[in-house]
Amino acid sequence: MRSSTVLHGLRAQIAQIEGGRGERSFLPFEVDEIDGHLPGGGLAAAALHEIAGSPELADDAAATVFLAAVLARLEGPIFWCLRWRDLFIPALHQAGLHPDRVIFVEAGSDTNVLLAMEECLRHAGLGGVVGEVAKYSTTASKRLQLAAEKNGVTAFVFRRGCRREHVAQGTAANTRWRITASASEETGLPSLGRPRWHVALERARGADCRAWIVEGADAQGRITLPAALVDRPAAQEGARAVA
Repeated sequence: MRSSTVLHGLRAQIAQIEGGRGERSFLPFEVDEIDGHLPGGGLAAAALHEIAGSPELADDAAATVFLAAVLARLEGPIFWCLRWRDLFIPALHQAGLHPDRVIFVEAGSDTNVLLAMEECLRHAGLGGVVGEVAKYSTTASKRLQLAAEKNGVTAFVFRRGCRREHVAQGTAANTRWRITASASEETGLPSLGRPRWHVALERARGADCRAWIVEGADAQGRITLPAALVDRPAAQEGARAVA
């Protein structure tokens, strides 16, 4: 048996024990380098995950589309709770998340966003619940994690406008991701190339922090490794996230 297979199985067992729910499902990214690093082979369903953008540039565009791509591959309606509705809907659609699947909840404040999230998570059968907040407490994260586990709905806290000092706070989230824009491949033509993202896993239960450069999501919500890096795994070793 290959060592990678054994390691993958051990990580899945750790994830099951920590979740306390026995067997649970996972949403793979369908990128071997990422899925092979995550316990269970992908994002744990019925759990809380955190996503943030660039703190230096106050740029959440890449993180927004990354989140839309994840949601696009979940089945069922999506509840997106936010302070005010300012999303560019066509960008979500281009990442595979059709606007007809999304129900926006304009809450007006971070406090109300968290309350709306918790209420939405009480309803089983949803594809996912998103809440946009700049910061929130450890207690709030525990409440969201418990609600997600109890009703089998995957939850995402989107830390829009989040500074690094806010991320240093404790959280019950299963994973924490930092998504920032990366330079596109040079095509030799005066045109834009396919977007690239720096995807940093800053926290995960049962896995080390790590980062990857990926091609932006296609119309089905799928990301890929740049062709130049697929056959050069060593190139990824220099791109590790700092916890």
